[in-house]
Amino acid sequence: MKILKISMIILLCSGFFHSKSNEKNDQLKSKILKNIRCLICQGQSVYDSESDFASSIKLIVDRKINEGLKEELIYQFLREKYGDWIIYDPKLKKNTYILWLLPLLLFLLGGAIMYKKITVKK
Repeated sequence: MKILKISMIILLCSGFFHSKSNEKNDQLKSKILKNIRCLICQGQSVYDSESDFASSIKLIVDRKINEGLKEELIYQFLREKYGDWIIYDPKLKKNTYILWLLPLLLFLLGGAIMYKKITVKK
C-alpha cells in the first residue's frame, strides 16, 4: 500500500513537471515563430501564416526545441538555411546594412522632398 502511494505521488509530480516543460517549450516556440518571416506570405510571420512553408518551419522549430536547442541556435540554423531576411530582427553586419539603413534613408529622402516642396511654394 505504501509503495502504491509513493508511486502515485511520483506519477503526479512527473506529470506536473512535464506540463511545465511543455508550457515553457510552447512559449519559446511562439516567440520564435512570431520573429520569423514567412517567405511566401510577404510581411506575415510564420506564427500567423497558413502556408505550406510556414507549416514546415513550425515543424522544424518544434523539432529543434525538442532536441534541446536554444533560441539563438534555432535562429542561426534558420539564417544559414534561408538567409538573414527570414528573421524580423536581423543582426547588424555587413550583409544587413541595407536592411537597417534603408528605412532611415527613405525617411530622410521623404523629409528632403517635403522640405523642398514646402520651401518652393513660399
